[in-house]
Amino acid sequence: MQKEIIISPSILSADFAHLENQIKEIEQHGANWIHVDVMDGQFVPNITMGPFIVKHCKRLSNLPLDVHLMIEKPENHIKAFIDAGANRVTIHTEGNPNIYRTLQEIGELGASPGIALSPGTPASMIENVLEVVDMVLVMTVNPGFSGQKHMPSMIQKVATVNEMIKKLNREIIIEVDGGITAKTLPPIHKAGATAFVAATSIFKHQNGIKSGIQALRDASLS
Repeated sequence: MQKEIIISPSILSADFAHLENQIKEIEQHGANWIHVDVMDGQFVPNITMGPFIVKHCKRLSNLPLDVHLMIEKPENHIKAFIDAGANRVTIHTEGNPNIYRTLQEIGELGASPGIALSPGTPASMIENVLEVVDMVLVMTVNPGFSGQKHMPSMIQKVATVNEMIKKLNREIIIEVDGGITAKTLPPIHKAGATAFVAATSIFKHQNGIKSGIQALRDASLS
C-alpha cells in the first residue's frame, strides 16, 4: 500500500504580489510543506530568492519550509537559511567536495538534511551519504526554471534510490521536483517517491490552488 503523499508547493510559481494570500491558501487547502527554490545564477542560470524570503514565509505560515539550495558553496549559506526558519535544507551532490560534512552541519544546526540529484547525475553518487540524510530529492527536470517538461526517464532513478534506501533500513523520504502534475505523479509515486514539489500545477491551475492540490492528492490514489 502506498504511503500518503507529501505535497510541497513551490513558491517559485506564486504571484509575489499576493504571496501572503497564496501561502495561506495552500496551507488551508492541505499542502504539507512550502518549497523554496534558491538559485544563485552560478550553479544554475536563474537567480531567485534568499534568506529574506524564507524568513517572510516563516512569519506567514506554520508549514515546514522545504528549502532547496541550487547554489555554489552551499556550506557558506546554510546557517543563514536555517536561522531564517528553514526546516529542511537540501543541497546538491554535484560540484561539492565537502558534501558529507555539509550535510552533517545542516543536522547540527537543527534542520533536516537532504541531498539532491540533477537528471544527469547517477543515483550511485549519493550512496555514501545516505546515512546522514533524511531525504533524497530526485530532479525530474534540469534545475533552474519552473514550468519545464517532466522527464519520464527519471522514474527508474527513483526506483533505484528506493532500493538503495531499503537496503539501509532507514526512513528516508524520496522527493521529486519537476513537471509534477496529476498525470506524471502516479508512476513516479509507484516507483517510491512520497514527496512531490509542484509549482505550475498548483499556483497556475485553471481552477485555482485548491483544485491543483486536490488533483495531486487524487492522482496519488490511482
